[in-house]
Amino acid sequence: MSIDQQIDEAFKPIAKAISDTIFYAEPITGYDIKLILVWLVLISLFLTIYLGFINLRYFKHSINILRGKYDKKNDKGQINRFQALATSLSGTVGLGNIGGVAVAVSTGGPGALFWMAMMGLFGMSAKFAEAALGVKYRVIADDGQVSGGPMYYIKAAFENIGMAKMGAFFAFLFAVCIVGGAVGAGNMFQSNQAFQQVLNVTGGEESVLAGKGWMFGIFLAVLVGAVIIGGLKSIAAAASKIVPLMGAIYLVAGLVVIAMNASAIPAGFATIFETALTPEAGFGAVLGALLIGVQRAAFSNEAGIGSAAIPHSAAKTNDHVSQGFVAMLGPFIDTIVICMVTGLVIVMSGVYEGSDGMEGVTLTSSAFESAIPWFPYVLTLTVFLFAFSTMIAWFYYGLKGLQYLVGNCKFSENAYKIAFCLFIIVGASTKLGSIIDFSDAMIFAMAIPNVLALYLLAPELKLDIKKYLQNIDKIKK
Repeated sequence: MSIDQQIDEAFKPIAKAISDTIFYAEPITGYDIKLILVWLVLISLFLTIYLGFINLRYFKHSINILRGKYDKKNDKGQINRFQALATSLSGTVGLGNIGGVAVAVSTGGPGALFWMAMMGLFGMSAKFAEAALGVKYRVIADDGQVSGGPMYYIKAAFENIGMAKMGAFFAFLFAVCIVGGAVGAGNMFQSNQAFQQVLNVTGGEESVLAGKGWMFGIFLAVLVGAVIIGGLKSIAAAASKIVPLMGAIYLVAGLVVIAMNASAIPAGFATIFETALTPEAGFGAVLGALLIGVQRAAFSNEAGIGSAAIPHSAAKTNDHVSQGFVAMLGPFIDTIVICMVTGLVIVMSGVYEGSDGMEGVTLTSSAFESAIPWFPYVLTLTVFLFAFSTMIAWFYYGLKGLQYLVGNCKFSENAYKIAFCLFIIVGASTKLGSIIDFSDAMIFAMAIPNVLALYLLAPELKLDIKKYLQNIDKIKK
């Protein structure tokens, strides 16, 4: 038995036990409708309607804020607005956009792409609320270090209704889950899929790297360790450079493949809409597409999960509502733009129809290769950048969760850095199924306390938005 197989066998029962503990997969009425997905969809729909379709009405305004139109030199924070958005995107624009979309199409059909896009659209409102509340309830230390995120506004939300102990418990639960999520979705899933793509372009099971995922993991762990040593500013600086680069490379690559198959574009969209909405597809097919699409979108853009509130809390701004507008661009870029490009490449190529045995990024690679034989090498570079950027962002998320639990202890911070890098090796050596079970469990568990807090604080946030819009001219430069 190889080292990779030994690591996988050791990790598999742990992942299954944790996954089974989280009740996100409770079946309803004979269909495998995941309760946590209903939970996430409802909060995104509620906030979109309750806040007056803020995701659509103020889209242009959010771009103006990102451009610096309303910035002030004396705004408090650690990183600028663009770096906050880039760090947030660094954590979401990852292999969920490549491997996750492939999983959605191969298991839920092309119709899953439609529901992914819809979830991304409504998720913009949830992301707005999370970031705005993250800034509002953040804590700034004497040395200027910022700590913020759902842990802080969850606690405040329950204190406001006289349930301080419950608020403390839910904040604790979120902090624990984000540490676990950082290890799973933000670490092992990324290293696993990055290695799978490298393995794919070097010969698959015949490659000299077959069974040597641990070696790739060590290499990736060294690179990640070199960045996370520098803390938030180092992470934000790296993210602000990597995210635009990797996004541009991937989008150009995808658009080239789509352009080469321009004649298939109408048929591709027709297939997506037919399998997502039409009765001819059958109720089971439509429901399957919806469920898989929503699940992968939730995993990809994390709207309702609360993770993005952590980097946005560190943004240089004295107005929390304005940062919420910046944050809502995240799901649009992540799910509506990048995921749809991936999905179109897969659907137009038709490789998903014979995808037995293909997992995640391997299917996407096959779709690109069907158009241009050497494109998997370009995809390999992109996959590596996606994985790397997601890891450094999620390290910061997990660190903030750990600091909330144990305080700013240098020993625990260093121990976490070492453990995080070790799990990169585990991820590269483990089967995808075990990692997805563990990752989904941790990520979706974070949504339980986060969404409760969003409901409780929604009236307060609505008033804040009203005041902000009334005084918009006063905060211009």
